[in-house]
This record gives sequence, C-alpha cells and structure tokens, in this order.
Amino acid sequence: MSKSLNRWQVITASTAILLCTGAVYAFSVFAGPLSAQTGWSMSEIMMAFTINSAIGPIPMILGGYLVDKGYVKWTIALGALLFALSFFLTGYVTTPTMLYLTYGLMAGLGQGFAYSGALSNTLRLFPDKRGLASGILTGGMGFAAVIVSPIASIIIQSHDAKFAFRAIGLVYIAVVLIASFFIKAAPFGYEPEGWNPPAQAGKGMVNKTWTDMVQTPIFYIIISMFFVGAFSGLMIASQASPIGQSMFGLSAGTAALYVSLYSIANSSGRLIWGSVSDKIGRSKTLLIIYSVVAVALLVLTVIPGQFGFTLGIIGLGICFGGVMGVFPSIVMENYGPANQGVNYGIVFTGYSLAAFFAPRVAVQMATANNGNYSQAFYIAIILALIGLGLNFLYMKLHKKG
Repeated sequence: MSKSLNRWQVITASTAILLCTGAVYAFSVFAGPLSAQTGWSMSEIMMAFTINSAIGPIPMILGGYLVDKGYVKWTIALGALLFALSFFLTGYVTTPTMLYLTYGLMAGLGQGFAYSGALSNTLRLFPDKRGLASGILTGGMGFAAVIVSPIASIIIQSHDAKFAFRAIGLVYIAVVLIASFFIKAAPFGYEPEGWNPPAQAGKGMVNKTWTDMVQTPIFYIIISMFFVGAFSGLMIASQASPIGQSMFGLSAGTAALYVSLYSIANSSGRLIWGSVSDKIGRSKTLLIIYSVVAVALLVLTVIPGQFGFTLGIIGLGICFGGVMGVFPSIVMENYGPANQGVNYGIVFTGYSLAAFFAPRVAVQMATANNGNYSQAFYIAIILALIGLGLNFLYMKLHKKG
C-alpha cells in the first residue's frame, strides 16, 4: 500500500520540525537576559511562557481535527511556520503585550498544531512500532532544549536576547520550510509491507469519536494517569535549578548543567520507554515508570548532596519522557487511529492540568519551608502511588474490554 511512501523520511522530517518547536522549553535561557535588556520584571516575562503552556489543548484539539479530516501536511507545515515566525518576531517586541502575542499566543498555537499533526500522522505510519515512533518524535522535541540552550547562550553573550530570538528564528524558518516538503499523510488503514497485525489487535482498534471516547469509563482513568504521570516531571522541569541550589547547595552554574542533564534524560526516556512498551506492553511499562518515579522522588528527599540529586534528576527525567512517549499509543490503541488527533488532544488536557498545578505546588511548598521542596516531593510520591493503582484498574478494565 502506497509503495512510494517512505515513512522513515516522514518521521525524520517531522522530528526536525519538532526539534524547532521544542525550543519553548529553553525559555529560561532567554528570560533573564531579556529582563535585563528590556527592564521588564521576570514575572512579566514568564507570563509569556504561562500563556504558551495554557493554550496548548486548543491547537492540539483543533489541529487534531484538521489532521483527522486529511489536512496533515497543511496542519504541520503552517503550525511549524507560525512557531518559527513567532520566534523571529519575538526579537522585535517592545512591550510585554507584544511578547505575549508572539511567544505566548503565536508560538503556543504553532507548536500545538505542529505537534498534534506530526504525532497523529506518525503513529498511523507506524502501526507496528507505535512506541518507538512516538519515542523518536517526542524525544526530538524534548532534546530541542539541549541543542538550543548553549547556542542561545553564546549568541546572547555576544549580542543580546532579542538578537538571539531573531537569529534562531531565521534558522527555524529555513528548517521548517525544507522539512515540510518531506511530510506526507499516512494513507487510510496504512500497513507497512510484510507486517501482519496481531490477531488480538482487532478488538482494541475500533475507531471511536471523542464523544464516544468520553462516555467510556477507561477514558477518565487514562486522563488521570496522564495527569499523575506528568506531575512530578513538570515539577522538576520548572524547578530543577532552584531545587539544586536551595536543597543541594549547588552553584547557579552547576544547577544549570543539571537542567541540561534533565532534558537529556527526558528526551532519552521517550525513546527508551517507547521501545520497551512495544515489547512488554503499555501497562507493564507504566507500572515500572510510576514505581521508578516514587523511588526517585524518595531519593531526592533522603540522599543528600550531588549524588542524590543526580540519581533523582536522571530517574525522574527518564520517566517523564516515558510518560510522554507512551500515552499517545495508549490513546490510539483504545480508540483507534481515525480520530487520534482530536482524541489525544482531549486526553492531553491531563498534561495541561499537571503543567498548571505542579509548578505552583512546588513553589508554594518551598516558600513555606524556606526553600525545602521535600513536602512537594511527598505529594508527588503519593500521586505516583495513585498512578500505580489507576494502572492496575486500567489493566483490569482493559482485559474486560
């Protein structure tokens, strides 16, 4: 079927695009210098990142709808171009409001459209390797901050933050324009040559619309598992540097290195756990992930010094990546590929809720305890254990289904 289609070429192009859009996670590199350059407060500047994160479900769902209707190439290409353009235009902002429109609104919409389109299309092209494909794609997005952070830092030191936005934005525009030419939509019912679907797959691959999906009890378990799975990862992603400095006595420079270490672990985890889940199943993979999350959080609370911080950061980073790599496949395997775009966009609200609450819980707990995050870690441990319970319930209902 569709012999001219090279699916590895498509996933390579899609990953190149998400390597650009994933740059939003390097915002901390730009924030301080931009504040110094413009005189705006850090809270004013960080609001742009908040807006970017908050609007995530909107383009995810709308972009998913367009992909499900066959507008794959347009959704990915226009979303990626909107993001790249927003990055470039951020280099010309003169007020916080302009920053909110470019980095907040435009970049948030562009990233959501590109991510939703690339992920849904790629999973349809790899019915035999969904975990691996999801891991490659989301891993590329997670690795973006590792690449752009040092480059942005060098440009900022030699010029300034706005110049860095413009320079990197121009590179992104070129990359997404070239990569978009290699994006092709997965044909309906695509099956790679030589692959025979497992006999039991038919039962779980009934295509359901989002209205059908929200009427199933298992939907609420999936979205809850996504929330608790992402919670600890987002807590660390937003607070890794201050945790390292206030609890483990690291310098600002050393703490910054741990931010990069966390990003590397995060992107690696998406590929590692995605591949593992293809072999042992999504549920067994999640059992391991939630267990490791609980242990890694406990390590952060009981083992002092850099050794404990290193173990905790790597464990949580790899598992956060695993959560992001596994859940797209879980949604498709429960509700089918036909409406994956919209269905995953709705399930993604579990992640968005975690993105809203996790950093706030961490900051509030640390503020109330003189910079000690232990209470926040205990809350995250409880949530990880709840995740284990939800996963057992999911396995039970899945067998019945």
